[in-house]
Order: sequence, then structure tokens, then C-alpha cells
Amino acid sequence: MTTVLSIPTTPHRGPGGRPTESAPVALWHTGGLMNQMVDGHLGVNPIGATMTTAEATTRPSDLVIVGTGGMAREIFGIVRAINARGGESSFWHVLGFVDDHPVDSNLKLVHRLGARLLGPIRLLAELPSDTYIALGVGDPRRRRRTDEAIRGYGLAAASLVHPNAEIGADCVFAEGLVAAGGARVTTNVVLGRHVHLNQNCAVGHDNRLDDFVSVNPLAAISGYCRLEEAAMVGSAAVVLPKLTVGSGAVVGAAACVTRDVPPGAVVKGVPAR
Repeated sequence: MTTVLSIPTTPHRGPGGRPTESAPVALWHTGGLMNQMVDGHLGVNPIGATMTTAEATTRPSDLVIVGTGGMAREIFGIVRAINARGGESSFWHVLGFVDDHPVDSNLKLVHRLGARLLGPIRLLAELPSDTYIALGVGDPRRRRRTDEAIRGYGLAAASLVHPNAEIGADCVFAEGLVAAGGARVTTNVVLGRHVHLNQNCAVGHDNRLDDFVSVNPLAAISGYCRLEEAAMVGSAAVVLPKLTVGSGAVVGAAACVTRDVPPGAVVKGVPAR
């Protein structure tokens, strides 16, 4: 059975990332589910079911991960999990990593994963237009700057949802979402571009997370909250209901937010100050 979830109007792109009026807005894979934006709605179909407007491509989509640090390598692991869930059919083909300033220790770890460094970020300009990218940059403000630097290349951002993550009904998300294993999003949640939901975090009902927000492992966002652009909630932190964490603000690990956090502020402790 197909579950249909509402989404906002966004520029349409086909599976190859090229703008189109008739193709789904986005196509991504979680392993056991194949998901597509169709006629302003998010359709979720079991793999093998008939798509309503577009058939899935039989060839895996090419993907390049931007960065070589820990977040980039975790994204590689999410992609592996998605592909493994698909059995004999891989959904993503990782061409490699790009990084302007790779650290030797990170490069060794990339090679241990069986992957390779393609070169500096400018190589994205030479890739086919149907190549996808994933921003493997953990810090929200650096992730925003990286996005600004590469958007001119015209490559679509993949939305990568680990098979063990859950996105609930009537949730809206833009391109570039990364949801790690154990991440939970309940219902009526809006997620902006390049939002990162790390391992075992929880995002409650009626929340809005703007572009480049990071919710770190085990953090919990209660209902009716707003996390403004490039805000970060640290590991095991809690944001109580109906609060706003301002743009670029940082909530320290294990903090408990009991009142609004101003833009750019850094708060920690219980209650967070």
C-alpha cells in the first residue's frame, strides 16, 4: 500500500537531477522503501511496487561525498546500509570523496573503507549533471559555506535516510537531508536543506528545522519548536516544547533548554545558559 504525505512546492527535478515539469521533485532510497515526490506529495512504495508516475532507474545513481572527515565517512556508512538493504540492487554508486584540504589521517580512513579521494571540490564542475552530492560536513556553518561554494555546479543533493531511521507521516523535507541510524522524526515536521539528524536523535511533532541544522546523537527536540538556520543541538541535549533556538546558536552536550536561545549564542548546562 502506498502512503502519501504532503510536501511544499519546490523546483521539480528528475531522477538525474535535471529540472523537469513532469518528473518527481526528488527520488531517494532508504533500502526497504523507495520514495518519490509525485504531484506535490511524497509517495512511499515498497521496492518492486509500481510507481505512479516514474519508474525507478535500474542503474545506481552516482554520488560524490563532499569532505573526508568523520561526518563524510558516516555518510558513506549510511549509503552502504541503504545499498545492503536493497539486496542485489544497489541504489547509490559512490564515485568517491572530494576535499580541498584533506588530512592524511582522514585519507587513510577513507582508503580503509575501500573508497578514494577524487580531488579538490572544483572537480564537481567536471561531473555529469545527473551526479548527486552529499555534504559530509558536520559543523552547520561550514556546511552552509560549502553549499554556497558548490551550488553553482548545478548538482542535486541526495537525501539519505538510513534504513533504521524513521520519518513519520506528513513530514516535509528539502534536498540534502541526512538521517542516520536510529534517528526518529514523528509527524508534521518541516526539515530544511542539508539538515543532519545524527544517530538516535528524536525530533518531535510540529517542529521546524531550518536549513543546515544539526541534531547530534541522542538529542531530543520536543514538540512545537523552531531551530533556525545553522543551529546545532549537541549530543544528549534536550529542547523543551515551544522554544526557539536561534540561527547559528549552539546548544552544548547534555544541556536542557528551558527558554529561547538567541541567534549566535552558545548555551550549556541544566538549565541551559
